[in-house]
Amino acid sequence: MGILGWLRRKEKRRVDVEEKKSSEAERAEPDLKEICKDDPEAYEALYDTMLLSPELVGKSSEEVAEEAEKQEEKGDIFGAAAKYRIAGGLAIYEGDIEKVKRYFGKYAELTSRSMKILEIPERAVEKAREYYRAKGAIRRETA
Repeated sequence: MGILGWLRRKEKRRVDVEEKKSSEAERAEPDLKEICKDDPEAYEALYDTMLLSPELVGKSSEEVAEEAEKQEEKGDIFGAAAKYRIAGGLAIYEGDIEKVKRYFGKYAELTSRSMKILEIPERAVEKAREYYRAKGAIRRETA
């Protein structure tokens, strides 16, 4: 009876795992690629810049940008660049195009990297807003 009990438990675990997978698929988060299917350039701009869970940062883009400025004053260019990148991601979430340009512009200046988001910030921010709305991360009335 020991082997039969073991087989039944194993079968029950397999069914539980399958049920869990199907319930996860039902509440799957929105896919940025799907949202940007009509604008691949916006997807390219957001793929490497947008924060998928910006609410977890717990700070505003201004607060993070102030930290970046302090690090830059201290000569910590790498730390400052990282903070500007985070501030830019938060600005995308906030929907503030001017801040997106400012923070990613500063990041690009410090790292000598070109940033696609600086070429099309309006379109990219609009697609990000769609993503966050679909995810439920922002309220519809503030969008």
